[in-house]
Amino acid sequence: MEHQMDIHPHHHDWCQLVFSTSGAVRVGTDESTFIVPPSRAVWIPAGITHAVTAIEQAELRTLYLLPSLLEESIWSGCRVLEVAPLLRELVLQLAIELDERIEARREALLTELVLDELKRAKPLSLGIALPRDARLRKLCQAMLEAPERQQSLEAWAAEAGASARTVSRLFREELGTSFAQWRSQVLLAHALTLAARARPMAHIAAELGYANASAFSAMVRRTVGMPPSRFFASA
Repeated sequence: MEHQMDIHPHHHDWCQLVFSTSGAVRVGTDESTFIVPPSRAVWIPAGITHAVTAIEQAELRTLYLLPSLLEESIWSGCRVLEVAPLLRELVLQLAIELDERIEARREALLTELVLDELKRAKPLSLGIALPRDARLRKLCQAMLEAPERQQSLEAWAAEAGASARTVSRLFREELGTSFAQWRSQVLLAHALTLAARARPMAHIAAELGYANASAFSAMVRRTVGMPPSRFFASA
């Protein structure tokens, strides 16, 4: 996918795992948006309308599964998963071997191992919830499009045609969070994209508007409960 290329909203009768082997994409549903660097993947259940946008040039991979293969309740909603090296190689190998008319027994073994790896994959709380209110959704979409913009709540609210007080109330009512907490999730998602490009931590902190790397590190710890060195290790 070239930079800013879009796959328009659509849905499938099957489940889908979306990840990229290089670059980063954004997967959006009616309720959430997910930033996907090479170390993570998004699980999309059957029937969920979703769109995909390339944040930068990306090599996209998608894995399709019948809903009957993973029927536990944890698979009924979208979720972000860590992509272990083995899972990545299995998907890449399937693509190669299917093109070469893979024998049925080997395909069965590979797919069984893929399912086992999916069940073992660590879930991550990295989805960014989206509101239904038109004013707040406009504000949220603007922040997602330009996460590096340093503006106060009052300035963002003015762009959306609402007061800061109204926006604060809508964040609590629609998303169950504060403006600052939601913005931290957006910054963290953008930081993942920068980390995937092997940008130094100090550079990432500066681009996101933090005075120094320590302040940025404190935000990461507060948001995901681990230091940046660990969180971005496999980005």
